[in-house]
Amino acid sequence: MHPEVLDALGLRAWNAVQLTGARVTVALAAAAEASSPTGVVLLDDVALMNLGLAEGAEVGVAPVQVSAAKRVVIAGSRIARATVAPETLRLALTGKVFGTGDTVSLLPQDVAPATTANAGEVRRKLSNAIGLTWTNELITIAATEPAGAVAVQPSTVVEWRDASSPQTAAPVAAPAPPTPVEREPAVPVADLVGSRDTAKRLGEWLRLAFEQPELLRRLGAEPHLGVLLSGPSGVGKATLARAVTADIGAELVELAAPSVAALEPGAAAQRLQDAINRATSAAGKRVLLLTDVESLLPGTEPPPLATVALDAIRGAIGTDGLAVVVTSSQPQSIDPRLREPGLVDRELTLGLPDDATRTDLLRVLLRNAPLADDVQLSEVAERAPGFVVADLVALCREAAVGAALRHQDDSADPRIRQQDLLDALASVRPISMSTSDNLQTGGLTLDDVGDMTEVKQSLTETVLWPLQYPDSFTRLGVEPPRGVLLYGPPGCGKTFLVRALAGSGRLNVLAVKGAELMDKWVGESERAVRELFLRAANAAPALVFLDEVDALAPRRGQSSDSGVADRVVAALLTELDGVEPMRDVVVLGATNRPELVDPALLRPGRLERLVYVPPPDADAREAILRAAAKNTPLASDVDIPALAAELDGYSAADCAALIREAALTAMRESLAAAEVSAAHLATARKAVRPSLDPAQLASLESYAQSHRP
Repeated sequence: MHPEVLDALGLRAWNAVQLTGARVTVALAAAAEASSPTGVVLLDDVALMNLGLAEGAEVGVAPVQVSAAKRVVIAGSRIARATVAPETLRLALTGKVFGTGDTVSLLPQDVAPATTANAGEVRRKLSNAIGLTWTNELITIAATEPAGAVAVQPSTVVEWRDASSPQTAAPVAAPAPPTPVEREPAVPVADLVGSRDTAKRLGEWLRLAFEQPELLRRLGAEPHLGVLLSGPSGVGKATLARAVTADIGAELVELAAPSVAALEPGAAAQRLQDAINRATSAAGKRVLLLTDVESLLPGTEPPPLATVALDAIRGAIGTDGLAVVVTSSQPQSIDPRLREPGLVDRELTLGLPDDATRTDLLRVLLRNAPLADDVQLSEVAERAPGFVVADLVALCREAAVGAALRHQDDSADPRIRQQDLLDALASVRPISMSTSDNLQTGGLTLDDVGDMTEVKQSLTETVLWPLQYPDSFTRLGVEPPRGVLLYGPPGCGKTFLVRALAGSGRLNVLAVKGAELMDKWVGESERAVRELFLRAANAAPALVFLDEVDALAPRRGQSSDSGVADRVVAALLTELDGVEPMRDVVVLGATNRPELVDPALLRPGRLERLVYVPPPDADAREAILRAAAKNTPLASDVDIPALAAELDGYSAADCAALIREAALTAMRESLAAAEVSAAHLATARKAVRPSLDPAQLASLESYAQSHRP
């Protein structure tokens, strides 16, 4: 891990950590290169196997307390049990940490600081015992005493588990079929607000396949049905399948693909086959629902289990009276073999709810809750852009909790107020914005931005109007602008403007610095661009903010990075005006060097509107100083207008830094200081110098003149 992450967790190199994925394991943490990404953990194949994850998945990391093992029971191959002595096994395990159920390599721990084991001696013994294949030998920790994370000590008793012993096997062994749980009643189809047409279509297909198979055969079609339900996470795909299945009177057999994919391949195949057997052995109409199928059948590097799963699904679809419905929030990541003719060859898509649909959904979700007279669900829906059904359920629950806390001392007539719902909006983050690249507005609006009248008007027309008044553009028969390039000298408020714009428009903002999307591995940068725009589409109405866009989209043919930048520019252009048009998504790029941006990105239909953010003049500097000092008590001798007139060459950031430095100067004189005087400001000016470069300003002014509409 990155050294900074180790420090943040209170760890030193080679301390033990607990890793949480599909299952929990332990490992030793080493320090990565300081230039490596802070949010990336590098794991070996054995650790990934123990976690039940694939490369690129998310993993939780936490410190863990390691105990000295008194006894360790090992399970392994027949040849290892017959040839490797327990003493050799103990030496091979020295320097490692593990827990019950972990798979461990017999390779000695020779990358950490020196251990008590003689690595060369261990290698020789293992080679003599097993042969040349000893380096590939893996063992499983069947049991430890005590339980939890342990490490082998010289006094630890290490022994092989007897193959005939009925001791409990490792957790990766084939699990028993899950115990059926009592499900909540299916949602009525009438309550599927915004998805009734999709539900009607799925119901028609199911009834035709179940009730009129002979009609299909006479018309030359087989009465077999496989359907893919796609849409953003939390939009209600599985709920729709359950509702339609109950509506037509069919029996539902449901299986979560992620829970299957996390198992050992043999156990996973058995779990899938058990579900199919339950579906095929039942009488009457049956529907097999497989949720989040992309985890079981990934599109890139599908495991051998994928072939077994496809064969099992093919057999299920060929059964009379059985339909297969699969769901996915990432249909582009599914193994294409699943959509071959005769398998899951039909698709229905659930879209994001708009304002009117969110209002109706809130009305359905809150119909049994006591509401105060001031509740305006339409206003709440307008303030919840990008919220899907699952987000609205969480919103209603959070509002109910807030109302309960308010009424806990007086529960005579508890009701949910409008303010409870609005407060819940501040704490509930939509699923589509659960990543760390969303921009926090801090309550800013464009009204908080002093001066910059022309800039604010341009941004309002280009960014807010297409999202707030789409009917006006449709009525006039024109396509709304897709993007805008914001350029100007550093420190003059470009990012501040974007935050204020997001706060004014009540839209979701995904903010990414250009350099963050660049990756040396072939295809990774392009994939990051595609995923960024996919998240924006799932969070619509949304604004994609590309800070330092000159690093992401430099002029093609002029970089020396093996063509990575050129491919990223191509991917970005494809997303901006590709075959699939963006809907309710606006792209805003910001840069200090507009001349470095690839010209193809600036043509009409892409970042077509160029907005120059000039350095602040005297009036703007006065407004900035007043805003920066609104919480700072100033002495009567401080003349803000006169000070602003003297700060030629100061950017907005410089003006804010000047107030901050003046306050620190007052504190240096006395920690009991109650105000900032003109003398403090004069002293601060000696430390805070103007940062605007006259040559850069002249260049930007010239660029603005040449690109003025």
